[in-house]
Amino acid sequence: MGEHSVDTINHRDRRATFIKNLLDDIKALELMLEQNLIEDDIVRIGSEQEFCLITDAWRPATNAEDILKSINDPHFTTELAKYNLEINLDPIELKNNCFDRVENQLSTLLKKASLHAEKLNTKVLLAGILPTISKNQLSFDYMTPSQRYWELNKKLRELRDADFRLHLRGVDELTTDHDSVLFEACNTSFQLHLQIPPKDFISSYNWAQAISAPILGICTNSPLLLGRELWSETRIALFRQSLDTRGSSYALKDQTARVSFGDHWAYGSIIDVYKNDIANHKILLAKNIEKNSLEELRTGNIPKLPALSLHNGTIYRWNRPCYGVGNGKAHIRIENRYIPSGPTVKDEMANFAFWVGLMVGRPSEFDQISNCMEFKDAKANFIKTARMGKDSILHWMGKQISVQDLVLKELLPIAYTGLEKMKIDKLDIEKLLGIIEYRTKGTSGSEWQIKNYRKLRKSLKQDDALRVLTKVMYQNQQNGSPVHQWKEIENKSKACNPSPHLVKHIMSTRLFTVNQNDIASLATSVMKWKDIHHVPVEDNSGKLCGLLTWTHAKNYQKSSQKNLDQIVADIMTKEVITILPKTTIQEAIKIMKKNEIGCLPIVQGKDLVGIITIKDVIEFDNGQNI
Repeated sequence: MGEHSVDTINHRDRRATFIKNLLDDIKALELMLEQNLIEDDIVRIGSEQEFCLITDAWRPATNAEDILKSINDPHFTTELAKYNLEINLDPIELKNNCFDRVENQLSTLLKKASLHAEKLNTKVLLAGILPTISKNQLSFDYMTPSQRYWELNKKLRELRDADFRLHLRGVDELTTDHDSVLFEACNTSFQLHLQIPPKDFISSYNWAQAISAPILGICTNSPLLLGRELWSETRIALFRQSLDTRGSSYALKDQTARVSFGDHWAYGSIIDVYKNDIANHKILLAKNIEKNSLEELRTGNIPKLPALSLHNGTIYRWNRPCYGVGNGKAHIRIENRYIPSGPTVKDEMANFAFWVGLMVGRPSEFDQISNCMEFKDAKANFIKTARMGKDSILHWMGKQISVQDLVLKELLPIAYTGLEKMKIDKLDIEKLLGIIEYRTKGTSGSEWQIKNYRKLRKSLKQDDALRVLTKVMYQNQQNGSPVHQWKEIENKSKACNPSPHLVKHIMSTRLFTVNQNDIASLATSVMKWKDIHHVPVEDNSGKLCGLLTWTHAKNYQKSSQKNLDQIVADIMTKEVITILPKTTIQEAIKIMKKNEIGCLPIVQGKDLVGIITIKDVIEFDNGQNI
């Protein structure tokens, strides 16, 4: 998530000073390009590994800072939520056994993280979206205490002037409002970096955009969020909506999202990409700039362009242009941000090699991609594969082709050629691109999750199924086999422990509710038809205001003096006992026994988020202990 020593720029003088430095950074970069001060005689790769921290119950942990302190390694840093960390791997020249070296360093650092996490009863998991994240773990309390995260959350909310709204539709549908950017923390990725010669930057960047869809299509690993089946790579829609600053109005305004694929092919140079981003996006964060970039350049030093780097870090292109300085030399690179974390390190390294091979192996006829392909086709392709994965049909260079055929028949040969051109070890090429081929013909991470989650849901409650799924994902990662070799889950009865202990783990979240002004005869009839014994009643603002029970329904239906004009408010119970998601199951049982009631609505603030019934409690008491 970038640098942490930042602030918002509400103060006029600070804003003016930061903007001056931002504009000077642009001028400095222009001068560096003109004077050939950007490195162009070497190609390096780099990567960032985001990962999840989970408890022995396979739920999100909250001790990232304690683990980070225990690890005490500059390769590691915090992420937005207390249950995520990030590893920044060392850049390495693209040649020989570079992918083997990256894999060894990544595996070593993940093992180091695991050893320190185990001391605190925590595990490390690679997952694009952790299946067991619940709405409760997206509250502000779970945000890592960092000035950058606080200020980012504050500024984004100010720009929206409203809560964040998520509306995701796949096989299932998820619609919810949220008061912070924490939904972004659900996303963990394996971010890839490739250094680009300045003169080839625009051609490389546009090619990176064009190939994003088929690459994403075979790398999807994030199909589930809050127990819903959504997109094959739900991260794409979730990340966009969780950081969306755009408001709505009656005016038809073209507004660019901060998380974006873009609106057109890039042109000019990297400078033009940066200028467009400054023009299209408000400046969110600022920092004290100690050394002006133009002055640094005049004295013979290579500037770090701190203002530009900070602003660029708040614009989340799926292919992001980056500037950096290493060993006193400036370079530019492309950061691939759409690849999800996991399912295994081997899968990630295969994704890395495939992307890099395609980038460096670009055929000359695609140097001017705008002559071959409409940008809107590239963008539409990206959305398609995020939704449907490798089952998608793409518009590619004037023809329709499936993701699988495009990868197997056209892109893999290009990747082989590119890696061979960079003199990558032949055995590494065959091993890594072989994984891509097998996965394309076989099973992706998202397909494995959906198939097994559906199977588990036939016999387990939602929370139990998600925990089983997470446990088996962890076990498979420990074995190290790529996802196309993973077997179906079979033995669910001994899958995991300890048992659920909070009501949020067993409550029903798919609620049938009625409005207090609904006609009573209709509401009670529907209860009878659907065999529903407890129905929460909401007022016109959607807040809980009563409860309609089976007893009310039977009494009303039997009444010989019932009034067909009666509404739900006339027959419901207005005194409703509620509990919180964090209430223990045992405490909920005590409350139901004491008050002789058959259900408890569960609220978060003023909002109804679930319900727990006698049936749920009986199942719990009868040993639904996985």
